[in-house]
Amino acid sequence: MKFLYFDHPDLGDWRLGVLSGDGVVDVTDAVVHLPHLDNRGLINAVIAAYDETKGAIESAVSSGRPMALDSVTIRPPLPQPRQIDCMAVNYMENGTLTEKPLINGFHKSPSAIIGTGGTMVLPDVPADVFEGEAELALVIGKRCSNVSADEAMDYVFGYMNFIDGSARNLPPAGNQFFQVKSRETFAPIGPYLVTKDEVADPNNLDVRLTVNGETRQSFNTSDMAHKIPRCIEWLSAMHTLEPGDIVATGTNHRGLSPFMDGDRIELEVAGMGVLKVSVSDPLKRTWGRDSRLQHKEKGLSGPYTPQLTGKYAK
Repeated sequence: MKFLYFDHPDLGDWRLGVLSGDGVVDVTDAVVHLPHLDNRGLINAVIAAYDETKGAIESAVSSGRPMALDSVTIRPPLPQPRQIDCMAVNYMENGTLTEKPLINGFHKSPSAIIGTGGTMVLPDVPADVFEGEAELALVIGKRCSNVSADEAMDYVFGYMNFIDGSARNLPPAGNQFFQVKSRETFAPIGPYLVTKDEVADPNNLDVRLTVNGETRQSFNTSDMAHKIPRCIEWLSAMHTLEPGDIVATGTNHRGLSPFMDGDRIELEVAGMGVLKVSVSDPLKRTWGRDSRLQHKEKGLSGPYTPQLTGKYAK
């Protein structure tokens, strides 16, 4: 199943739905009895009780009448995760690395989440560049602590598109991940949360991110240095993962390029639908359009193209 949240002018906001053909069926009433504070937390309750509620949801979908997607406003499919764990430097960069990077990760604030149709807003900070990393994210399905890699996939509920927004190289030196990664709007997800039964092999999925219609990142999740089972093993050894927690699995950095005011971003991990967001920069700063790989191939200094105009340009 593909879960999504939507607003409807008659039904109200934050309705929980399931994609059916080219439309969405409202399944809120089939699961509203589950414990939750408001509808935004209903998907977390569904995930935690999925074995018990799956049949009722499937019945609601089969008996429901799909609404056209253009008649609703799609919202983030998992608006209130307890935590977001992100894997860092987790790709072999199309096999160009001779050794696996050490396994590493960081937290990203759940308040950074936006959905398809949303806007990433670039803050007034002296970042060297703003980027968005195309990633496959997994969602934890049941409580997970000190799980072995052999058992790890039993704890996955599903998958979705994830963009890891970044404000690179902010001062002071050595104080990076929190202020670089946890800015408001820096975690676009969706449009759907796809249950794992629809994904044959999450470590063999094509990933494509476009900026204004031009492909910038294109890679396959088979290039991960540390595969999904190992990531779950490593994270669950540090802290307990709960139903609805998000794990972003990292990106291939070679195609990363600057995000700027007015950009239209589209991310599609195979089978996950298309996540569409725009970029707004109130300061109207500009950078060159070279990707990291293009910048390197030109023999230029630094890992990315420099800022050209606007506040903080050097």
